[in-house]
Amino acid sequence: MTNDLITRIAEIEVNEGYLEEYLAAAHNVGTESVESEEGVICIFPMQVKDAPNTIRIVEIYRNDAAYQAHLQTPHFLEYKQGTLHMVKSLQLVATEPLAPEAMPLIFKKY
Repeated sequence: MTNDLITRIAEIEVNEGYLEEYLAAAHNVGTESVESEEGVICIFPMQVKDAPNTIRIVEIYRNDAAYQAHLQTPHFLEYKQGTLHMVKSLQLVATEPLAPEAMPLIFKKY
């Protein structure tokens, strides 16, 4: 399973004046995605402590099909369209897990 995982970090800079609204939207889409989509393993938004308008989101999908399906869900489309004006910059950084065999253990520990 871990060979098919799609893992990435979304690096987002939020425009001034939209931070609280953006944080709520990111929380909502992350929670709903993980709860309702079988192929979404993790959407974990985080705020950089020393730069509050800088957001990092760890995303893990079971495979590319799960990621593509996620992009078509009503909750993701609402988030994407609803936050376009809030986002100053967005970079999606594809990553490659260094210890994919540890993936099944990550969430069990919590």
